[in-house]
Amino acid sequence: MNAVEALEEAHRIAFAPFVFQASVSLRKLGILDYIFDQRITGGPTAEEISQKLSLSPYGVGVLLEIAQTSNIVSKNDAEQYELTKVGYFLNYNETASVNLNFAHDVCYKGLFHLNESIKTGKPEGLKELGQWPTIYEGLSKLKPAEQKSWFDFDHHYSDDIFAEALEKIFERKPKTLFDIGGNTGKFSIKCCNFNEEVHVKIVDLPGQLNMALANAESNGFKDRISGHPIDWLSKNPQIPSGADLIWMCQFLDCFSEEEIVKVLSICANSMDDDAELVIVETFTDRQTFRASQFILEATSLYFTVLANGNSKMYPASVFMKLIDKAGLKLKEDIQLGEYHTMLICEKK
Repeated sequence: MNAVEALEEAHRIAFAPFVFQASVSLRKLGILDYIFDQRITGGPTAEEISQKLSLSPYGVGVLLEIAQTSNIVSKNDAEQYELTKVGYFLNYNETASVNLNFAHDVCYKGLFHLNESIKTGKPEGLKELGQWPTIYEGLSKLKPAEQKSWFDFDHHYSDDIFAEALEKIFERKPKTLFDIGGNTGKFSIKCCNFNEEVHVKIVDLPGQLNMALANAESNGFKDRISGHPIDWLSKNPQIPSGADLIWMCQFLDCFSEEEIVKVLSICANSMDDDAELVIVETFTDRQTFRASQFILEATSLYFTVLANGNSKMYPASVFMKLIDKAGLKLKEDIQLGEYHTMLICEKK
């Protein structure tokens, strides 16, 4: 990269929020959809977009200008617009859409307080969503659009590996499974659908637990899915004993290293000698594509400013040390799908 290119990149970073908000508007106003729908005819003009979508020529114009210089749309000599590959992926790729909605609906206002969070170690941006110590207490109370974008983001990065994960964990024939941080109960319900004998206990904050148990009951699993309320950040949290397998998927990244050791130690103390603990995470040092690592490291800033102020997306090398420190040892290390790792642990 030469000096001119480097300076251009610096300018793009400086005005990145402008491009982001313009992208949100282009999607929400239907402009990208309309441009794509008219691709067979060579694409619409700005005037046509304005007329068909009942938007002012001025408003359409300023959005298309920044979209063109940002390589989201292109314009031919006849003043017709088409989506570039970037524009197509921005509008139609599921991962990009989930990321954009999460950034806009959940994170955007809170990120303004990142400087404070770096200094205090607290989620200073969370006040933009509500008055809670961490975001987890507030998940069941978020506004509908915020809640949808949060859960869409969370589920998008876990749902794809559930089928493969279920095959692996039920090779072990667990009769009692603890789902730590069960969220909406989605994985617990999948377990009961997959295996007719397993009983699942969801361990989560009371607000989340009520939501999960309601979902379990509506799916016909009231008798096989139970709950245990817990606040892992309280002074002396405890979980019951008796689990054949303890499952935690994309859960431990919600805690600091010290807190992870606390959670794992409590789980280890509850385990029988033949019980297993399964950790599934997207580790930053195990990503094939740079874009995947970039997404994870951007997500770390969400944890910094909104979630809790002290956690992040971790490399696997850190987790290996924390597992050992908590009195567990690694039994199996398995790649799941494109992004995830499954660590199967047992007591030392």
